[in-house]
Amino acid sequence: MTPGVRPLIAGNWKMHGLRADGSALARAVAEGAGGGAGAAELLVCPPFTLLREVGAALEGGPVAVGAQDCHAAAKGAHTGDVSAPMLRDAGARFVILGHSERRADHGEGDAAVLAKAEAAIAAGLVPVVCVGESEGERVAGDAEAVVTRQLDGSLPEAFAASGGVVAYEPVWAIGTGRTPTEADIAAMHAAIRARLRARFGEAGGRLRILYGGSVKPANAAPILALENVDGALVGGASLVAADFLAIAAAV
Repeated sequence: MTPGVRPLIAGNWKMHGLRADGSALARAVAEGAGGGAGAAELLVCPPFTLLREVGAALEGGPVAVGAQDCHAAAKGAHTGDVSAPMLRDAGARFVILGHSERRADHGEGDAAVLAKAEAAIAAGLVPVVCVGESEGERVAGDAEAVVTRQLDGSLPEAFAASGGVVAYEPVWAIGTGRTPTEADIAAMHAAIRARLRARFGEAGGRLRILYGGSVKPANAAPILALENVDGALVGGASLVAADFLAIAAAV
């Protein structure tokens, strides 16, 4: 953890959940979180179709709502896309951008992520920008160079002022049940912190850096105890309220 920084435990529901499922899961998370704020800030990011439903279930409680992507334009002829102002209007406070699944499945490069992050900030959303290397890049010894390049290309100038969040997710660990060693995680988070400080000065030392990639109750505590690990971006385990809350309790 970074001293003086409140950790964030964010759940990425990905493409899961119908209205009944989403409402039930949101209510279970809210009930488990209770009325008071715990050590960690909690965030859930459902599919677009559930933003209103989940927002209503969490309204007035300690759990924030976010989205999983946005378009770079505020409006226009972009069939099938959703803009940052629309997300804000639907109740979102955060938005995940540049997730490896978006980068791989939709060909999103750093420039596209940068434009989306700028749009998110302009709409009053906090961007959660994802970075991470493939297994081949790690084996080749290029992991840090890849992540540094993604940071440089994906973070806008207003990122620190917006309270933006960086999520480091080694691509090869997402959904596989595999995780890097604690030493590898600590080393990458230290490299990210150094880059943020170099870019944003003192503010870069306070930005939250999350770890993601097969985070679950069994491995959360040692990962969250590492220096510069300021929370987690949780995938599959966020779809089970008890598991998500157990990860939050490990802070």
